[in-house]
Amino acid sequence: MNASTHTPTATVTKAVIPVAGLGTRFLPATKATPKEMLPVVDKPAIQYVVEEAANAGLEDVLMITGRNKRALEDHFDDNAELEQALAAKGDTARLDAVRRVTGLARMHHVRQGRPLGLGHAVLCARSHVGDEPFAVLLGDDLIGPGEGLLEQMLRVRAAYSGSVVALMEVEPDRTHLYGCAAVERAGEAGPVDGRAHDGEDALVRVIDLVEKPAQGTAPSNYAVIGRYILDPVVFDLLEKAEPGHGGEIQLTDALRELAVSGDHPVHGVVFSGRRFDTGDRASYLRTVIELACERPDLGPDFRSWLTDFVRAGHEAPVR
Repeated sequence: MNASTHTPTATVTKAVIPVAGLGTRFLPATKATPKEMLPVVDKPAIQYVVEEAANAGLEDVLMITGRNKRALEDHFDDNAELEQALAAKGDTARLDAVRRVTGLARMHHVRQGRPLGLGHAVLCARSHVGDEPFAVLLGDDLIGPGEGLLEQMLRVRAAYSGSVVALMEVEPDRTHLYGCAAVERAGEAGPVDGRAHDGEDALVRVIDLVEKPAQGTAPSNYAVIGRYILDPVVFDLLEKAEPGHGGEIQLTDALRELAVSGDHPVHGVVFSGRRFDTGDRASYLRTVIELACERPDLGPDFRSWLTDFVRAGHEAPVR
């Protein structure tokens, strides 16, 4: 299969969510529970991601799973016994919440088998996706409600074809934690220096990508965050890819090959909205607190308690 056989204007209808990771940063909590099922207030983190896909019109969702991930399948499946119990109690609010989860999208699952990297996880979606463009959403990245990042990326794909990545400016001393992009303004020559946007998300052309560059060597401070719209040509590159950074098949390397070749555009949407990282403990806790503070049913009392707690100057007990 080559790029010329693809249909660049095809509508994106499918989302792929890789969730095969072991979640070792959260052990022992994730020994028997997938990290994606850890609660963010009263919904598991993965539900926010599926809701984002569904809100963008992507109603076909494929999860790339691994061992001990059965809870993910169960969460989005019917639970007749639970629904009957809630109905019998007249608890319509919780009954509606449970039913909404089941109706979010058509859910599919395939196992990655071996943890060979994000690129390999995406490749596992090939038989399901076929010859169509598709979205990839990473479960550790939660995008603030109402930000519309995925919708904007889908519009870019529809207008320009090719692939689209979400970019976000990070501090220079953090670029080694991400894939980083060299970019130029769409339709202009020359790399972009400084900010590529003034209050609005900007469209740029990606001309190079480096996965987790050594400190001081990043091509820019534009980091790739966990949202992608991919043309199916990427499968051909992933299938023949050699292990890259960390000995894994890197999606960044395949996208770099497309960007550098010039035959297949890779655009970037520079995102200036809210992104929550649930991939490590401190960021996860900040995410829970911020989203809880925004909830109309919880926020007022919780913010009051939190303010008092901070004012009291609580410190960790000496052990």
